[in-house]
Amino acid sequence: MTISRRTLLQATAAASAIGTFHIGRANAQAAEFTYKYANNLPVAHPMNMRANEAVAKIKEETKGRVDIQIFPNNQLGSDTDMLSQVRSGGVEFFTLSPLILSTLVANASLSGIGFAFPNYDAVWKAMDGELGAYVRGQINKANLVVMDKIWDNGFRQITSSKGPVATPEDLKGFKIRVPVSPLWTSMFTAFQSAPASINFAEVYTALQTKIVDGQENPLAIISTAKLFEVQKYLSLTNHMWDGFWFLANRRAWEKLPEDLRAIVAKNINAAALLERDDVAKLNAGLQGELASKGMAINETKADAFREALRKAGFYAEWKKKYGDEAWAILEKAVGSSLS
Repeated sequence: MTISRRTLLQATAAASAIGTFHIGRANAQAAEFTYKYANNLPVAHPMNMRANEAVAKIKEETKGRVDIQIFPNNQLGSDTDMLSQVRSGGVEFFTLSPLILSTLVANASLSGIGFAFPNYDAVWKAMDGELGAYVRGQINKANLVVMDKIWDNGFRQITSSKGPVATPEDLKGFKIRVPVSPLWTSMFTAFQSAPASINFAEVYTALQTKIVDGQENPLAIISTAKLFEVQKYLSLTNHMWDGFWFLANRRAWEKLPEDLRAIVAKNINAAALLERDDVAKLNAGLQGELASKGMAINETKADAFREALRKAGFYAEWKKKYGDEAWAILEKAVGSSLS
C-alpha cells in the first residue's frame, strides 16, 4: 500500500467521522488477550495506518486469540502519562520518542544527538545495528520490552518568521520553541539561541504572536499543524533525527505464550519497516507542498553547524553524560568523531 497525502487526508476525515480508532472492539470479549496500544500521533500518520494493518494481521494469525486496540492522538493522556501506564500495565503497548524516553532511560536519547546522522542510510544502519541494540539493552534494564525495529518520525527542520537559517550565526539570539528535553535546550543554547520549552498545543499561537521567532519539527508536523500560515522560512537543517520505539509492558508481554509473542513481534517489526518508507515518501512530497503554501525553502550544510557545536563544547558535555562506552558506539555508528 502506498500512503499518499490524499490517503492521509481521507483517513483523517474518516477518523473524524468515527471518532475512535480502536481495532477489534466488536470482538474484544472473544479474545484470550485483549491489549491496548497507545500513541501520540494522529490517526492519519503512517505509523497508525501501518499499526492498523499489523494488528489486523496479528488477530488473523493468532486466530483471534490476540486483539489489540489502538488509541492514537494522546487519547489516553500525555506522553508522560502513557509512559507511566505502560510501566504499570494500564496499557500494554506504547510508542515513544527516544528523546522523551530518556526521562526514564538516560541513554535512550543517544540517537538524537545534533547533526550526528548525515542521511537515512546512516540512521537505519545504526538503529538496526549496534547502536539500536545498545539502546534496546538500556530500555530492557528499565523493565520494559522493546521491539527490534524503531519506527520513523523523521529528520527535524527549522522554520522561522525572521529569515532563513543558513549558517550557525543565523541562530544567535534566535528565539526558538523546543520540546521539554535537556538535549534540545542544550543544543540550541550552544548555538547561542534562546530556546523556549512550549507545549506543542501552544506553538501556533506562540509563533503568531512572535513570542518565539521559530520552531523545529519534521516536515509532516509542520504541514499538518499549518505552521506555514505563521512561518515564512523553512530551512532543511536535518539537525536531529527522531523515531519511535515500540514498547511493551513486561508482565503483559510474558503472559503471551511464546508462539503468540513471535507473531506479534514479527508483524510489529514488519509494519515499522513499511512505515519508514511511508514517512520518507511523504516528506519528499511535502517539500513541494510547503513551497506551494508560500514557504521559502533553503538547504544547509551540516559541517558548519557540527563544528559550531564542537567548539561550544556540546559534544564533550554529552559524551560525559552518556559515558565513553555509549559515545564510542555512537561514533562508530555514524562513522566519524563528533567530540
